[in-house]
Amino acid sequence: MSMLLDWITKNPRATLRNQKPPQKDGSCVIYWMQRAQRGFDNPALDLAIEVGNRLELPVVVFFGLHPRYPNANLRHYSFLIDGLAETRDRVLARGAYFLFRPFPEHDLLELCRILRPALVVGDENPLREPSGWRESAARKLDLPLVTVDADVIVPTAQFTKEEYAARTIRPKIHRLLPTFLKPLENLSALQSWQPLGARLDSLNRPIDAEGLLCNLPLDRSVSIAPNVKGGSSEALKRLDHFVAEGLANYDTDRNQPHLRGTSELSAYLHFGQISPLTIALAVKSAVAPELAREAFLEELIVRRELAVNFVKHNPGYDRLDGCHKWAVDTLTRHSNDPRPRLYSAEQLEGGQTEDKLWNAAQMEMVISGRMHGYLRMYWAKKILEWTASPDEAFRLAVELNDRYQLDGRDPNGYTGVAWAIGGKHDRPWGPERPVFGLIRYMVYSGCARKFNVPAYIERVARMSQEIQE
Repeated sequence: MSMLLDWITKNPRATLRNQKPPQKDGSCVIYWMQRAQRGFDNPALDLAIEVGNRLELPVVVFFGLHPRYPNANLRHYSFLIDGLAETRDRVLARGAYFLFRPFPEHDLLELCRILRPALVVGDENPLREPSGWRESAARKLDLPLVTVDADVIVPTAQFTKEEYAARTIRPKIHRLLPTFLKPLENLSALQSWQPLGARLDSLNRPIDAEGLLCNLPLDRSVSIAPNVKGGSSEALKRLDHFVAEGLANYDTDRNQPHLRGTSELSAYLHFGQISPLTIALAVKSAVAPELAREAFLEELIVRRELAVNFVKHNPGYDRLDGCHKWAVDTLTRHSNDPRPRLYSAEQLEGGQTEDKLWNAAQMEMVISGRMHGYLRMYWAKKILEWTASPDEAFRLAVELNDRYQLDGRDPNGYTGVAWAIGGKHDRPWGPERPVFGLIRYMVYSGCARKFNVPAYIERVARMSQEIQE
């Protein structure tokens, strides 16, 4: 068994979270699935299966649905649950068992007491709450917990400190891409779970989407996003459509909100229903101009993994004090500057400002659960301009983003707010301005030069009208 743990620790994606010995008479290997909610191109599932094959044990993929994930609501849970049945089927097709246990039966420790596995494999999540859950489980389990970095291409552990900006992490990522930007094996489990079948079936619960959404004690203050379906198959359809129809012009259309020239895969990435590796390999091999492919891979790999690095190494990732000192200092100097206007949190949430573009962006998010990436920058910077202090602006932007975005509560979202309001991964921009100081400034007229603002506002108005009808 010690040789097995030595082999595991040589995997650059794997981290042994405690020093407990494996159970010699363990009945199975458990994969505690949380962040990587998919049955393919999943390094955590691959490791669990390979460990099971080496130990000649079956693999049980355990998904425990907790209804009170911080800041999550009905909108997020609906999207998540959309994908679970398909994930179950893909897991079963690879010879492992999928065990679903929703609240109040979602406890990993209790399941381990019942099944007595040899060890547990989990996936990693750099956010403080889920990271804390893994640390707690590692302490309380009487067997090894191994976590796997399954939702980035270059493992986060390759970067031992917080990177200052994209320019500092980019060359490091590019040096490692030949090692990690490769197809995965997607191994199948060799040991049948059938001897445990009756026992597992007694623990399993049906994936009844309607019943779960009706009966779980969820925050129901935000409605389900219309015309948006979660799941890996839906993600793959969107990827295929983007590669065929959108990728060729990505370098020019990505900052054109009225065109929707992006992949619209961020929510699927957030829930782990598709791997960034799956997307990157499809884009890398696509028949499309090199500039377009490079622009997309820069966003998917360098910028996204810079965000993960930020959250991993900076405990203040969702607060202003997690930003660069120069940015905090300049905002502090200007914290008492008169604002051109002040809006209440309720007015901002309702899209009730004098800026029609900002209102449209806010309402697109409230209605559909998404906002174009370029507008997210403008949206957050205007919140800084319209609130009484930088700290209040940061807090409100995070709150609204997490509440309404399907990809909220994510490293990308926290990094986006930190960039827009706190200059994270940016540099000082002169001349110094009221309220903003040396933080990069964005205005309506700049957006109007960039894209067709009236067309975008009209599109959101039509969306709103369709929902009301």
